[in-house]
Amino acid sequence: MITIRRILVPTDFSECATPAVRYAAELADRFEAELVLLHVVPDTVLALPDAVMPTPTPMADLDALTESGKIGLANLITAMKLEKYKPRAEVRLGSPEQEIVEAVKDLNVDLVCIATHGREGIARVLLGSVAEMVVRHATCPVLTVRPGTC
Repeated sequence: MITIRRILVPTDFSECATPAVRYAAELADRFEAELVLLHVVPDTVLALPDAVMPTPTPMADLDALTESGKIGLANLITAMKLEKYKPRAEVRLGSPEQEIVEAVKDLNVDLVCIATHGREGIARVLLGSVAEMVVRHATCPVLTVRPGTC
Protein backbone atom coordinates (compact mmCIF):
# COMPACT_ATOMS: atom_id res chain seq x y z
CA MET A 1 0.00 0.00 0.00
CA ILE A 2 1.29 3.41 -0.96
CA THR A 3 1.32 5.93 1.87
CA ILE A 4 1.57 9.59 1.02
CA ARG A 5 1.56 11.86 4.06
CA ARG A 6 3.28 14.97 2.67
CA ILE A 7 3.32 16.33 -0.89
CA LEU A 8 5.74 19.03 -1.95
CA VAL A 9 4.85 21.22 -4.90
CA PRO A 10 7.50 23.74 -5.96
CA THR A 11 6.22 26.77 -7.84
CA ASP A 12 7.78 29.65 -9.69
CA PHE A 13 4.31 31.22 -10.11
CA SER A 14 4.37 30.62 -13.88
CA GLU A 15 1.37 29.35 -15.83
CA CYS A 16 3.28 26.10 -16.29
CA ALA A 17 3.28 25.54 -12.51
CA THR A 18 -0.51 25.77 -12.12
CA PRO A 19 -1.33 22.23 -13.31
CA ALA A 20 1.24 20.76 -10.90
CA VAL A 21 -0.40 22.63 -8.02
CA ARG A 22 -3.79 21.25 -9.08
CA TYR A 23 -2.45 17.70 -9.26
CA ALA A 24 -0.79 18.05 -5.86
CA ALA A 25 -3.96 19.44 -4.27
CA GLU A 26 -6.08 16.62 -5.69
CA LEU A 27 -3.60 14.01 -4.48
CA ALA A 28 -3.40 15.66 -1.06
CA ASP A 29 -7.18 15.46 -0.86
CA ARG A 30 -7.32 11.80 -1.90
CA PHE A 31 -4.51 10.69 0.39
CA GLU A 32 -5.41 13.10 3.22
CA ALA A 33 -1.83 14.34 2.94
CA GLU A 34 -0.27 17.62 3.94
CA LEU A 35 0.27 19.97 1.00
CA VAL A 36 3.50 21.98 1.06
CA LEU A 37 3.92 24.81 -1.44
CA LEU A 38 7.54 25.82 -2.01
CA HIS A 39 8.94 28.86 -3.77
CA VAL A 40 12.69 29.17 -4.16
CA VAL A 41 14.18 32.62 -4.58
CA PRO A 42 17.26 32.01 -6.73
CA ASP A 43 20.41 33.22 -5.00
CA THR A 44 21.89 34.59 -8.19
CA VAL A 45 24.85 36.83 -8.72
CA LEU A 46 24.78 39.98 -10.78
CA ALA A 47 27.61 39.81 -13.25
CA LEU A 48 28.91 43.26 -14.02
CA PRO A 49 30.35 43.62 -17.52
CA ASP A 50 33.52 45.40 -16.33
CA ALA A 51 34.16 43.26 -13.29
CA VAL A 52 36.27 40.14 -13.06
CA MET A 53 34.36 38.92 -10.00
CA PRO A 54 30.57 38.85 -9.86
CA THR A 55 28.88 41.03 -7.27
CA PRO A 56 26.45 39.24 -4.95
CA THR A 57 22.84 40.38 -4.91
CA PRO A 58 22.40 42.88 -2.04
CA MET A 59 20.80 41.36 1.06
CA ALA A 60 17.99 43.94 1.05
CA ASP A 61 17.01 42.79 -2.44
CA LEU A 62 17.03 39.15 -1.32
CA ASP A 63 14.85 40.04 1.66
CA ALA A 64 12.41 41.82 -0.64
CA LEU A 65 12.37 38.85 -3.01
CA THR A 66 11.78 36.46 -0.11
CA GLU A 67 8.89 38.59 1.16
CA SER A 68 7.52 38.75 -2.37
CA GLY A 69 7.65 34.94 -2.50
CA LYS A 70 5.63 34.70 0.71
CA ILE A 71 3.03 37.08 -0.67
CA GLY A 72 2.99 35.15 -3.94
CA LEU A 73 2.30 31.87 -2.12
CA ALA A 74 -0.48 33.48 -0.09
CA ASN A 75 -2.02 34.86 -3.28
CA LEU A 76 -1.69 31.46 -4.98
CA ILE A 77 -3.48 29.76 -2.09
CA THR A 78 -6.33 32.26 -2.36
CA ALA A 79 -6.52 32.30 -6.17
CA MET A 80 -6.58 28.50 -6.44
CA LYS A 81 -8.90 28.12 -3.43
CA LEU A 82 -6.44 25.89 -1.59
CA GLU A 83 -7.40 27.03 1.92
CA LYS A 84 -9.35 23.81 2.57
CA TYR A 85 -6.10 21.83 2.27
CA LYS A 86 -4.45 24.01 4.93
CA PRO A 87 -1.26 24.17 2.88
CA ARG A 88 2.08 24.93 4.38
CA ALA A 89 3.93 27.69 2.52
CA GLU A 90 7.72 27.68 2.38
CA VAL A 91 10.11 30.17 0.82
CA ARG A 92 13.76 29.27 0.51
CA LEU A 93 16.79 31.03 -0.88
CA GLY A 94 19.31 29.31 -3.14
CA SER A 95 19.54 27.12 -6.19
CA PRO A 96 16.01 25.87 -7.02
CA GLU A 97 17.23 22.34 -7.80
CA GLN A 98 19.23 22.05 -4.60
CA GLU A 99 16.63 23.69 -2.37
CA ILE A 100 13.82 21.45 -3.64
CA VAL A 101 15.92 18.32 -3.03
CA GLU A 102 16.88 19.63 0.43
CA ALA A 103 13.23 20.38 1.24
CA VAL A 104 12.36 16.77 0.38
CA LYS A 105 14.82 15.62 3.05
CA ASP A 106 14.13 18.34 5.63
CA LEU A 107 10.35 17.95 5.49
CA ASN A 108 10.19 14.16 5.06
CA VAL A 109 8.28 14.52 1.80
CA ASP A 110 6.66 11.41 0.31
CA LEU A 111 5.96 12.84 -3.16
CA VAL A 112 7.10 15.83 -5.20
CA CYS A 113 4.69 17.17 -7.78
CA ILE A 114 6.63 19.46 -10.11
CA ALA A 115 5.84 21.25 -13.34
CA THR A 116 7.98 21.07 -16.43
CA HIS A 117 8.23 24.04 -18.74
CA GLY A 118 8.30 21.85 -21.81
CA ARG A 119 11.41 23.48 -23.21
CA GLU A 120 13.20 21.68 -25.99
CA GLY A 121 16.33 22.10 -28.02
CA ILE A 122 18.68 24.95 -27.30
CA ALA A 123 16.38 26.55 -24.69
CA ARG A 124 16.56 23.36 -22.61
CA VAL A 125 20.33 23.19 -22.99
CA LEU A 126 20.81 26.84 -22.01
CA LEU A 127 18.23 27.02 -19.24
CA GLY A 128 18.49 23.48 -17.92
CA SER A 129 15.69 21.60 -16.29
CA VAL A 130 14.93 21.99 -12.62
CA ALA A 131 12.41 19.15 -12.87
CA GLU A 132 14.98 16.82 -14.40
CA MET A 133 17.48 17.53 -11.62
CA VAL A 134 14.82 16.95 -8.97
CA VAL A 135 13.84 13.63 -10.58
CA ARG A 136 17.50 12.57 -10.53
CA HIS A 137 18.29 13.60 -6.96
CA ALA A 138 15.11 13.51 -4.87
CA THR A 139 14.86 10.70 -2.34
CA CYS A 140 11.15 10.20 -2.99
CA PRO A 141 8.96 9.68 -6.06
CA VAL A 142 8.52 12.70 -8.33
CA LEU A 143 5.45 13.34 -10.47
CA THR A 144 6.23 15.66 -13.38
CA VAL A 145 3.36 17.60 -14.92
CA ARG A 146 3.74 18.96 -18.44
CA PRO A 147 2.21 22.26 -19.58
CA GLY A 148 -1.30 21.99 -20.94
CA THR A 149 -2.32 19.08 -18.72
CA CYS A 150 -5.10 19.22 -16.20
